[in-house]
Amino acid sequence: MAEGATTTAESRPRATEADLEVDREAIGETPIGGGPARTPADRLPIPAPGPDGKHDLSLPGYYLNRELTWLNFAFRVLWEAEDERIPLLERVRFLAIVGSNVDEFFMKRIGGLKQQIGAGLLRSTVDGRTPQQQIDECYELLKELNRRRVACLHALRKELAAAGIRIETYENLPSVDQAALRETFLESYYPLITPQATDPAHPFPFISNLSLNLLVTLRHADENVLRLARVKVPVGAGVARFLKLPTADTFVPLETVMAGNLDILFPGMVIENVELFRVTRNANTERDEEKADDLLALIESELRDRKFAPIVRLEVSGGATAEHIGLLAAELGIDEHTDVFPVEGMMGMKDLMEVTELARPELKREPFHPVDHPAFAASRNVFHIVRDAGAILVHHPYVSFTSSVERFLREAGEDPKVRAIKICLYRTSADTQVVDHLIEAARNGKQVTVVVELKARFDEEANIRWASRLEEAGINVTYGVVGLKTHCKVIQIVRQDHDGLRLYSHVGTGNYHAGTARQYSDLGLFTCDRAIGRDITELLNYLTTGYKPKRKYSRILPAPKVCKQALLERIEREIATTTGKKPGLIQIKANALEDPDVVLALYRAAQAGVHVDLIVRDTCRLRPGIPGLSDNVRVISIVGRFLEHSRIYYFRNGGREEYLIGSADLMRRNLNSRVEVIVPVDDAELCADLRELLDLQLADRRGAWDMASDGSYVQRTPASPAEERGCQELLIELHQKRHRRVTRLKRRKPRGLDRRRY
Repeated sequence: MAEGATTTAESRPRATEADLEVDREAIGETPIGGGPARTPADRLPIPAPGPDGKHDLSLPGYYLNRELTWLNFAFRVLWEAEDERIPLLERVRFLAIVGSNVDEFFMKRIGGLKQQIGAGLLRSTVDGRTPQQQIDECYELLKELNRRRVACLHALRKELAAAGIRIETYENLPSVDQAALRETFLESYYPLITPQATDPAHPFPFISNLSLNLLVTLRHADENVLRLARVKVPVGAGVARFLKLPTADTFVPLETVMAGNLDILFPGMVIENVELFRVTRNANTERDEEKADDLLALIESELRDRKFAPIVRLEVSGGATAEHIGLLAAELGIDEHTDVFPVEGMMGMKDLMEVTELARPELKREPFHPVDHPAFAASRNVFHIVRDAGAILVHHPYVSFTSSVERFLREAGEDPKVRAIKICLYRTSADTQVVDHLIEAARNGKQVTVVVELKARFDEEANIRWASRLEEAGINVTYGVVGLKTHCKVIQIVRQDHDGLRLYSHVGTGNYHAGTARQYSDLGLFTCDRAIGRDITELLNYLTTGYKPKRKYSRILPAPKVCKQALLERIEREIATTTGKKPGLIQIKANALEDPDVVLALYRAAQAGVHVDLIVRDTCRLRPGIPGLSDNVRVISIVGRFLEHSRIYYFRNGGREEYLIGSADLMRRNLNSRVEVIVPVDDAELCADLRELLDLQLADRRGAWDMASDGSYVQRTPASPAEERGCQELLIELHQKRHRRVTRLKRRKPRGLDRRRY
């Protein structure tokens, strides 16, 4: 039966079949897997040099667009779902990640661009595009990305089916399975559903962000007047998107089960048609902090605003009629020609993550368990360990977050010599013990101060709950500085040592979040360096008071006051020290390179003969490989099992090498409007560890993509079986070998452990 055709309650509707079944002619025969892979190029041509051979770096063609380069990253992540070398359920996970990332892109980036247009802010970016031009080009890329996503899901469903895992619509199930799911629906889902009529007596209901909704066309059996009803699919808050058959690994989307059992919701009615739709709302609802008497109340108001924020996208199932699309667009206040996105495949692919939880280890990567850092493998007091070592560098997720960061806080709360604990929390999670350790420390009489960032995007509600819980425990909670987000990751422990008060510090690149510490690649430095400790004291006093005059920092580079200028000065220093025989070298690992001033400085360095290696995960404005301008620059992006999240800054400095790590990316928002911290790493062996990490990533031929001057990326191809293993696999092996060696040494030397070279 064709979609949209008249049906009866007995012949159940198939309108939501478009969620899973696709037309092969529509998606084409794009090959899945293999390599090398290439992502889209930027449409703007690279400017030619002038008659004198010089490049006019004020021209927009030298700078790539922030939004388009982020979408280019989405193509690289999608390739992980398409790549047949990756275990099947891991590929499904990557497809779910792309779905989640695209949703967030609409909420944050498209929403922000639409706000600019609405406010009349039509100024072009450094790459020469107006907000509307950016939206138009983003939509072109999103169209191709979505086509690829649909094709990928189609291919993955076939491979899953061959492995005994099926994603099926309710309509396609045998009658015995339909009966079982109908019973499950009645018992576990029906009480959660509230059908809402749409007629003159019932105004069109509010549609929440990213909710799935059925638009049901129905009529009384004895009349021909068509009526409409909206039924929200109750996904979320502990309700799964997929129902799993009890006797097989078959997953059935809840919306198709609902569509097949509408006679329960509308008894005696004739169901004419069922269409699925979903809205995405703008997440940019920030208010003016300067006018807020109570920052907590302001954030709570912003969250309410976000709930009712303007809609930036309406997704409709492929069988939706033009009449109903127009109706929805009118009711939702959007343009049906620009803001409506027909979906031929599954809507809300992020929910595919539920399928990956299936216990099929043969379809997943080999299980990975973090190891204890060699220094923390000892059972001694953690502060004695840090004091004797001077500095310890940990690399998550290879090194356990629990036995390093959480242990640091736990022992601080228990140690009778600890006087105070101070920490900045940007994001944390329910499975993280950080908050519990802070509360226990307060109960043990420690002075505990927590700077909570209430405006961490999409974590505002959670952070409000954490802040309230901390305050109830008597902890001093502050919310940072008005107008700036507190994005730095620092802990300071004040301890009464035998020679007086000593400051023990932790500076990280990632959040104090146990979940992301298992999934993100991040670095953390433990140190009792007195100068660093004094600097962090100054920073924390600034965050708790907002008073910044005459604050001086001797070791750390905080943003927004110091960091950007310090990095630009180091780039200039590299230019000054480079020679033909001894060229300078800058190596930066970051999530994003967006700040135009930094891009310009790196172009100038390359022109001067400095070699520049950039490991940039997603957004990158700089074009490498332009003759006479960026010949000396290479840009790579690493995509793999873990999300690359650490930031490292290296400068050869005429042979006096300098390594720094921290929370700041090279984006204007990080350098100009966030509180960030970058800290130097001085210990020779820790620098050697950072050198090893950078060299492994730069040499990676499995998970690395090389950026071309046109803005496209090409995935590297392994030249030998040895190169089939990416840098993340090698790092897992490296840390496990060190752990095994330390374990052997502990058995031989139970009283001591030399931390040097494991």
